[in-house]
Parts: sequence; structure tokens; C-alpha cells
Amino acid sequence: MHTILIKFLTVCCLILFLTILSGCETLKGFAGNGATDEETYTGWNAEKFRTEAKSAMEAGSYEKAIKFYEALEARYPFDNAAAQTLIDSAYAYYKNNDAEAALSATDRFIKTYPRDGHIDYAYYLKGLVNYNRGITFIDRFLPTDTSQRDQVYANDALENFAELMRRFPKSHYVADAQQRSVALKNNLAMHEINIARYYMKRGAYIAAVNRAKTVIEKYQRSIAMPFALEILQEAYTQLKMPDLAHDAKRVYDQNYPNGAPVIENQNSTLSHKVWDFIGFDE
Repeated sequence: MHTILIKFLTVCCLILFLTILSGCETLKGFAGNGATDEETYTGWNAEKFRTEAKSAMEAGSYEKAIKFYEALEARYPFDNAAAQTLIDSAYAYYKNNDAEAALSATDRFIKTYPRDGHIDYAYYLKGLVNYNRGITFIDRFLPTDTSQRDQVYANDALENFAELMRRFPKSHYVADAQQRSVALKNNLAMHEINIARYYMKRGAYIAAVNRAKTVIEKYQRSIAMPFALEILQEAYTQLKMPDLAHDAKRVYDQNYPNGAPVIENQNSTLSHKVWDFIGFDE
């Protein structure tokens, strides 16, 4: 227990250090020499703003880049590269974890520049924002089951990607959107399974059946299908409905003769090594 506590405190200290480091970078980026924005930007043309914003983005100083983009938009609203500035600022907001600002910027881009060559990217970026929305530093650092979270943003992302694929089927962002859509549907389906299992534990078998049916009707190709059939079989058995339980078992045996496939954790990266180091499962 003492060892686990030490490991836990080590991770807490690491998180605190990274937070402080990020704060110092922000202060360094904005403190300057006490000059006001107007004084700092004196003599800057549009290209200077774009160059500084790009440098800030490459350095990971997203707040600093956002400040440059906002100043550029305010000072040169009719610049020839105004459309590019807007979509670049949307991406900067996204990287800075400001989902609302990112979505607002992409919506403005879509409304203002519907024929721009980057319009497909704007739709893709909306999906990307919602796809990653709600994922915290802890989620990225430690292994988590994303299907356990509220899936409202997952549904939004799925709609965003679907719109991209419908409007721009030849866009080179479609392939990635398709892969992310598969992951989203798996998450949504497993979310239903988690709820169904909860209902099973509480003896709410009809509610569990309804959740399992949702998976079968909406997410037929998802990784959750065998688990939905298992829940149906068990729930119908508990409800004294042997014919329906037999049907569920028959479909299961036909499609999964070797049992349900093992679900590999898609977050099996550095986070799992950290989890093993901490030893919470011991």
C-alpha cells in the first residue's frame, strides 16, 4: 500500500510540474517587456502576424498564436488570406482545447467561405473537435474506457464526419473520418452495453433488453454485437421467455462459434505502462 501511495504521488507531482511548466510558457509568451499590444504590433503587416502565429503554433504556444490570429483578423479583416487566417485560428483554438471557440470559428468559415478550397477541412475539423472533446490530460496519460463517458459529443462528431463524407466524398479527409466513425460507433455501442449490464445487475431486464436491441439495430457491425446477444439471452432467460432466449443463443452461436472476440484497448500505449508502474490493479 505504501508503494502504491508513493507511485500515485509521483504521478501527481508530474502532472503538477507539467501544469506549472505550461503556465510559465504562457507567461513568457505574454509578459514581454510590459508593452501594450498596440505598441508591440506597431509597424506589423499581415504577413508579419501570420509568420509570428505560425512560429507560435510550431512551438506549441497556442494561446500566443491565437492572440496573433485575433489581432490579424481585427486589423486586416479584408486581407486576401482572411479565409486562411480564420481556418488557422480555428485549428489553434482546437489545439488549445477551446472547443466552443474552435466550433464557432469553423461555423463562421463555412458560412462565410462556402466555396473555399479548404471547406472540406472545416467540416473535418468540426468532427475532430467533437471527437476529442471532453478528453482530459488524465485520459491521455492513463488508460481509460472512453465508452464509460457521456457520449453526447461522440454523436456530434459522428454527424460531423457523416456530413463531410456526404458533401465531399472525394476529400482526402474522408479516409480518416471513416476510421474515426468506426471508433465512435464502437464507443456508442459499448456505452449501450455498459448501461445494459448495469440494468442486468439491478434486475431491470426489460430495460437491459431495450439497450441490447439498440446495439443490434443501430450498430450491427460494431464490436458490441456479441455482448448484446449475450445480454439478450440472459435477460430473456430471467424473464421466462425461453424461445427468445434460444433465438439469441442461436444467432450468437452462428456468428461467434469461438466466443466473443477479445477487445483490444485502443489506448494501449505509454498510458498502460504508466498504469502498470503505478500498480493500481495490484
